[in-house]
Amino acid sequence: MRELPIAPFHPYLHPMARNPAGTPQHPGPQNPGSAERFNEERAAYTVASAQPDLEGGVAVIRDMVKVLKPVPGVYRMLDTRGDVLYVGKARSLKARVANYIQIAGLSGRLQRMVSQTRSMEIITTNSEAEALLLEAQLIKRFRPPFNVLLRDDKSFPFILLRADHAFPRIQKHRGARRAKGIYYGPFASAGSVNSTLNALQKLFLLRSCTDSFFNNRDRPCLLYQIKRCSAPCVGRISETDYEALVRQAKDFLSGKSGAVQADLERQMAEAAENLQFETAAMLRDRLRAATFIQGSQAINAAGLGDADVFALAAKGGVMGVQAFFIRGGQNWGHRAFFPRHTSDVDEASVLASVMLQFYEEVPPPPVILVDRDLAERELIEAALSEVATRKVRISIPERGDRRKLLAQAQRNAVEALERRLAETGTKARINRELAEFLELDAPPQRIEVYDNSHIQGTKAVGAMVVAGPDGFEKGQYRKFNIREAQSNDDFAMMREVMARRFRAFGGEGGDENASSVPSAQGKPGHDTILPDLILIDGGKGQMSSVMRVLEDIGIADDIAVIGIAKGPHHGRDGREVFHFPDGREKQLPVNSPLLFHLQNLRDEVHRYVIGAHRAKRSKAITASPLDEIPGIGPARKRALLLHFGTASKVRAAALEDLQRAPGVSETVARKIYDFYHAGG
Repeated sequence: MRELPIAPFHPYLHPMARNPAGTPQHPGPQNPGSAERFNEERAAYTVASAQPDLEGGVAVIRDMVKVLKPVPGVYRMLDTRGDVLYVGKARSLKARVANYIQIAGLSGRLQRMVSQTRSMEIITTNSEAEALLLEAQLIKRFRPPFNVLLRDDKSFPFILLRADHAFPRIQKHRGARRAKGIYYGPFASAGSVNSTLNALQKLFLLRSCTDSFFNNRDRPCLLYQIKRCSAPCVGRISETDYEALVRQAKDFLSGKSGAVQADLERQMAEAAENLQFETAAMLRDRLRAATFIQGSQAINAAGLGDADVFALAAKGGVMGVQAFFIRGGQNWGHRAFFPRHTSDVDEASVLASVMLQFYEEVPPPPVILVDRDLAERELIEAALSEVATRKVRISIPERGDRRKLLAQAQRNAVEALERRLAETGTKARINRELAEFLELDAPPQRIEVYDNSHIQGTKAVGAMVVAGPDGFEKGQYRKFNIREAQSNDDFAMMREVMARRFRAFGGEGGDENASSVPSAQGKPGHDTILPDLILIDGGKGQMSSVMRVLEDIGIADDIAVIGIAKGPHHGRDGREVFHFPDGREKQLPVNSPLLFHLQNLRDEVHRYVIGAHRAKRSKAITASPLDEIPGIGPARKRALLLHFGTASKVRAAALEDLQRAPGVSETVARKIYDFYHAGG
């Protein structure tokens, strides 16, 4: 979905004063553990302290209502820290926000939200449909604890048929759709798009290589030999014949697969009749690829064209939404979503929120089938039509093939929810066993796992991965370029990583030299979060190094620390030794699910830190001494190396020789010469 421009929507913006005088504030958890647990604790603030806070929240909202106008827009509730508690939209901001003053008519969830509200921000829009889209966008950005959240960290893959080359390339695509071409999708998973892409290569023989690879070929590659490419790079097919293959691919992906298959069958019969058996065999293989693609469509969606199907199931206070993706009458996969913060929210509102957040990134199809009536169906249709720049219709089928398809989605939603509940129960049991084994007061909500990687002390990198109750939180991963520790001292490296990770808790501020995977806005940063458990890949030495740093900072008593090291047989028997800060050691049976869980945590940090180390090493291999010269970019560096041959010859060159290099002016030549001869 396109990013809505926020700037034009600011006829007025009213951030209220933070922390009203005399209003008690939420103290916040002493050891939040994780962003998610922080939000849960904040949402579950006790009734005893909520009553005076409720009065303060109502006062803030009442002051805001006085200056609001009856215009459409989006409002944000903020707490004492300025974090977003809730994002809502309104046809009339004045009337909608005024509802929060009527405490008796609010649910318990909304009363808790009002009790924590200490300021509000307002954005006006041109229409209610724009407000609805902006609301979904802001929910995805800030992930407020009182909004229904669609938790899905991965973007959906597409198949891209590029249109910026005489011989278009077919490829898998994720992320922003900036490249010129036609996008087909979304597919439910990388596996489904990969299998479809492989079959399409066999069926239409379109190239999948990059333009640079294409331009530098002088003979066909392996894909031509295994009949997955027509080798346009070396002229094995004319541009006209390749365009015919591209047209067939477009027809097939657009739902005209029957016509494409009929054409292939006709060509195969003609080739066999003319005794062109090799051509007939090639066409036969292409037909088999088409049959494979159609045979993999487990859902009968013929005649539906482009459509999405959504069905919701609820059980035990948990809701699951099943989505089917139909494109060109073909099933391109299905995905189950399990939204969060759904307590006290009706099922239709949860489904609507999931759909809007889903289409914030994925273009909506012309038809959307749902299994229940949505309260604002016409408004949602208008908003999605604006995004798609064409009519989008939401309907509940009552009979026929569409009704059968919806019933299948409903069955899948129930089954997916049951599997989810079973998996959640297993994870909860393992977390309880983990707390018991490691002698923790409660199951850990945030686990941080640490390791480092280097070669003889060079290119050293430390890494932290984070795991929560629902699995790895990749948006919280972090890597550290080791700078202070010398040689191959693993203990010093671990001390440096710990000191930089927890420096903020000792009053020294955050670490500017560490990098992390970008996380969703609105979540607390690393400098505000303490883990419940630190898992160190190492034994007594690493354990003592970590504890020394935590004690110096003053947080050793707030965090449980465990070291995991290979057993006496160096892990060949599957045994691991767990080291406690007091020197004790424990082991788990080799077939213990808890042991597998802890090994999985350790293996994930291995994977992440080794990848970071390899990337750093690869970057160093391609580095050049010329990179250190200020003002010398890639183009001039390439010109200098082509002219002189090596960086050492550039360094030894006279000023006059440097001036004769192509693209090097007198000023640049003087800069290069002075850089290498500063002491001359």
